[in-house]
Amino acid sequence: MELPLFRHNRPDRVVTFDEYREEGGFEGLKKAFSGMSPNDVQQAVLDSGLRGRGGAGFATGRKWSFVPRDLPGPRWLICNCDEMEPGTYKDRVLLEHNPYSLIEGMTLACYALGVRHAFIFIRKGYEKAAANLARGIEEAKQAGLLGEHILGSEHSIELDLHLSAGRYICGEETALINALEGKRPNPRSKPPFPAVKGLWQGPTVVNNVETLANVPAIVANGAAWFKGLALNPEGAGSKLFCVSGSVKNRACVELPIGTTLGDIIDGACGGMRDGKKFKACIPGGASTQFLKPEHWNLPMDYETVAKAGSRLGSGGVIVFDEGHCLVEATLNLINFFARESCGWCTPCREGLPYVKEILTRIENGRGEEDDIAILREHVKYLNYTFCALAPGAMAPLDGLLRDFEDEVREHIVKRKCPLK
Repeated sequence: MELPLFRHNRPDRVVTFDEYREEGGFEGLKKAFSGMSPNDVQQAVLDSGLRGRGGAGFATGRKWSFVPRDLPGPRWLICNCDEMEPGTYKDRVLLEHNPYSLIEGMTLACYALGVRHAFIFIRKGYEKAAANLARGIEEAKQAGLLGEHILGSEHSIELDLHLSAGRYICGEETALINALEGKRPNPRSKPPFPAVKGLWQGPTVVNNVETLANVPAIVANGAAWFKGLALNPEGAGSKLFCVSGSVKNRACVELPIGTTLGDIIDGACGGMRDGKKFKACIPGGASTQFLKPEHWNLPMDYETVAKAGSRLGSGGVIVFDEGHCLVEATLNLINFFARESCGWCTPCREGLPYVKEILTRIENGRGEEDDIAILREHVKYLNYTFCALAPGAMAPLDGLLRDFEDEVREHIVKRKCPLK
């Protein structure tokens, strides 16, 4: 069965506007504008089971349903393309090969939500993706598929690109909204949630690139078709997995939801590099817990991965072999999160550097037995912060202490420096 996101991709270049249309592009938009109401489009997305592909995995149609229909003034849609988490690069790959699925998906989302003006908040380093989007937006306008009176209808929708300020915290939806308004990108207190009071105090929906790029195929082919793409009843649709680390071929691949971890590594990436044995992986980007060899045949869908003690997240799979030190790997991730903290709340601002300090001591052979208990306390207490950055940062540490405590103890006991 043909999967929706990468089917237009060319191996060495971006798909053209004409090629995208010849291969069924914008058919979902035409279908919606010729006989579907905004509520019909929203219901199709809800019935499809599409969940947010940015990390949280919240039901997309349900998120759209939170936008009040009776509030006066404009409402807004923001596409989050501020992709900065280590191990996650799927949105860049998608947009460098095909910007049109996102453009069509955002137009459909605007139609469903009653939005006239939407923004693509894109990472500053994604110059090629941004150039593709700028060109694609102009081509869609020239073809009457975007802008004033789309397809001769009464609906007018504008899309604008906005380059990110270049900090990881801008990927948190309320910090992103503040950044888009020109303010310091700190997370906002919730409630009120953005669906009620977001950008410029208006109702706002923030969705990920991959999430919105799925919408055209759902509208064109139907919710049942999309659900049927998954390999098990717990999932719906396909998923982009960006695989890095100790594999033969690092790649971003589109596979049905429910594909097993082993099939992703062996089938899509050619197996482990240099004949090494699989030791662990982070399955959903840097802010997820480790999976172990016993999870090799685990179906990669949201519910199953959650039951295994981790999260599917963004689908950024970072693979570690038998020779990798997971204390060092976790320290590397904590170093990133500590650097990218906005400093707004004390547990995150003070706690992450302290965790980094403890892990550095352990890695350098200067740790103490009590350090394990202190790290466990931080896993618990750093879940009580203003946004999800610190809890996400604690996920790999939680996995390290839960599943690889012996390796931590080995660093403390066997590698202890006698000259401390």
